[in-house]
Amino acid sequence: MNTFQKIIKNIGTLSISYGITYILGFFILIYSARYLGVENFGILSFALAFTGIFGVFIDIGTSMLTTRELARDKSLTGKYISNLITIRIILSVIVFLTIALVINLLGYNETTIDVVYFIALYNVGLIFSQLFYAIFQAYQKMEYQALGNILYYVILFLGVLIIIHYQLSLIEFAIIYAIVGLIIIGYTFLMFTKKFFTPKLKFNFDFFKSIIVIAWPFAITGISINLYNWIDTILLSIIIGQQAVGLYNASYKLMLFLITIPIVINMALFPVMSKFYNSSHKSLKFSFEKLVKILSLISIPIGFGTLLLANNIINFIYGYQFIDSVIALQILIWSTVIIFIRNPYENLLESSNKQSLVSKAFVIGIIFNIIANLLIIPKYSYIGTSIVNVITDLIIFILLIYSTSRIDFSISRNIQISLVKITFASLLMDLIIKCIINLNIFLTILIGIIIYLIIIISLRVLDDTEKQMIRSIFNK
Repeated sequence: MNTFQKIIKNIGTLSISYGITYILGFFILIYSARYLGVENFGILSFALAFTGIFGVFIDIGTSMLTTRELARDKSLTGKYISNLITIRIILSVIVFLTIALVINLLGYNETTIDVVYFIALYNVGLIFSQLFYAIFQAYQKMEYQALGNILYYVILFLGVLIIIHYQLSLIEFAIIYAIVGLIIIGYTFLMFTKKFFTPKLKFNFDFFKSIIVIAWPFAITGISINLYNWIDTILLSIIIGQQAVGLYNASYKLMLFLITIPIVINMALFPVMSKFYNSSHKSLKFSFEKLVKILSLISIPIGFGTLLLANNIINFIYGYQFIDSVIALQILIWSTVIIFIRNPYENLLESSNKQSLVSKAFVIGIIFNIIANLLIIPKYSYIGTSIVNVITDLIIFILLIYSTSRIDFSISRNIQISLVKITFASLLMDLIIKCIINLNIFLTILIGIIIYLIIIISLRVLDDTEKQMIRSIFNK
């Protein structure tokens, strides 16, 4: 199987799993928000954000580093897994105790504190399992991660249905999350031992020091990303209250669903691009440009379509109680578009040993984000936070474009022309959709997709190489 076929296989495997989990996750979001209501949904969202920020201190950048290094030299697998499991156990205990201390010092009510405890266990489980997923990615065995994703969402979905059926409380909701996190640890560990070997716990201090030196840019990036993903929710909770958190996260979580698309593609391409960095500059640039084009083809029409249909989307998913989330969605969708197109730049720099440049961009972004949110939240609440989010993403994107240009990886004129054509096609699609917006939302979206594809084909956005790549996919 050649490199292109492996990439397509991995993207296909993960896409199928994420397609299934998208459906399950969509219903989990609908049922959770409608059952809990704005206030309790805000508490749950706060707990996920609060514990998520601390979670990066368990990983400390080692998952991304593990994928990159093992993709280049698989003989290091035993050394990495044995030491990193031990390190994660130690850090998990420290992080959990830190979360417990900080949430109590912040003075939240007993219900919120209890929810945070259980969600912390959930996040520890997910982050711990990322180590095994990192190895699966390095070996390009994405099917194991795909199965784990499906297992995760199936169990969580069943748990949510049980909660709703028996009319249980928010605390029971959080307990379900904790159980899911622990099950995923068990799954990833068993799958690793079955397909590879049973790891032994080791702790080599010299190895730990060397890992920290190499992984710190990944860690800084992870900390910055977590802060910028979740700090707005935490600040909203502290300054405004859980009602604002619930309304904001109704839209924000839809954005998080969408950005799993570039994550899936990047997970499949990262090991390959890491190899290309050592073997072929031309192949690396080719992969980078195709990734920019693919993600632009997907994200730009999503941005324009959501801007037009936001009211229908929020009302359909959450009901009238969340209708004030519409404007937040219309703003946040542009963060999604930026993140889609920005991801290839992150992938390129990290696979080229330039992860420190990504770290610097995110640190600058999060500093701006925190200062801007502190200034704007008291007056403009979650609407202000939504605007700050978009500006933050744009700042990071600009910095990453500058960084890639310094290592001679600016996108070609052909890609620039394609981006203009894609934007034009998306605008034209929007104008046509506006005439049929009163139809059923699913029918409207389907018609919009068909219109967009027709325009894309008419404008000849795809070149001969890309057409051949698509044909080869269906011929395999």
